Amino acid sequence: MNRHTLDARRLLCPMPVIRAQARVAQLQAGDILDVVCTDPGAKNDIPAWCRMHGHRVLAIDEHNREITISLEVGSGE
Repeated sequence: MNRHTLDARRLLCPMPVIRAQARVAQLQAGDILDVVCTDPGAKNDIPAWCRMHGHRVLAIDEHNREITISLEVGSGE
């Protein structure tokens, strides 16, 4: 398991999800991706995308208008 960070700050919907999808495609099952974003819609969009594609949201943290969504990459099966 490796941990990675994706900077999606200042991107508006649907770009945080699109960037997360592209980054997850480069990772292995079990890897952790921390998506840092400023679009409040990402708090709903990224978890919904994770449910549809077999990834698991580990945490959603907010601090100073930045949202960090930590997800575990699924196996894609």
